[in-house]
Amino acid sequence: QVLLVESGGGLVQAGGSLRLSCAASGSIFSIKAMGWYRQAPGKQRELVAAITRAGSTNYADSVKGRFTISRDNAKNTVYLQMNSLKPEDTAVYYCNAAGWSDDYWGQGTQGTVSS
Repeated sequence: QVLLVESGGGLVQAGGSLRLSCAASGSIFSIKAMGWYRQAPGKQRELVAAITRAGSTNYADSVKGRFTISRDNAKNTVYLQMNSLKPEDTAVYYCNAAGWSDDYWGQGTQGTVSS
């Protein structure tokens, strides 16, 4: 079992920045990759960015060049640095840990970008 605790959401003006954190605990050895998803009202949850154990990353086209995913292995924490935020980035952001046989989710953190 893996427990994910997110933090760092909030309200920011367009063009501003937010940094999300996701601390993992439990069966860390079972995690293949970690990522951030988001879900806006009335829309499906979508992948924003992901990072594998080997450090490979991938991003949604809509956030490339603006968002950066990184990790601190010593702290079992993954970060999402979000710059040049737009109102359309407003969503609940969820941390995900992909295991070999299970997926784990955080509780979600709200990120709101005002125009």
